[in-house]
Amino acid sequence: MFGKRKNAAPAFDRTGKEPVVRASICTGEKVAGYRDAGTGRFVEVMLVRDDADLEKFLREYGFRRDELKYEW
Repeated sequence: MFGKRKNAAPAFDRTGKEPVVRASICTGEKVAGYRDAGTGRFVEVMLVRDDADLEKFLREYGFRRDELKYEW
């Protein structure tokens, strides 16, 4: 009852979504998310500190690395 719960992967329909990493030119901070192809709206999902974080994002949301786009 009071044990630690694992976070379940979010319910996600990837239809019409493309994975995007936004990177700051000034600070180098990177944020992973996806852009809705219909509206062009970017949804921020997580901070990317290293390659392991990026792999986690791709795995949890069902994207492939070759689909990934970068924005500066």
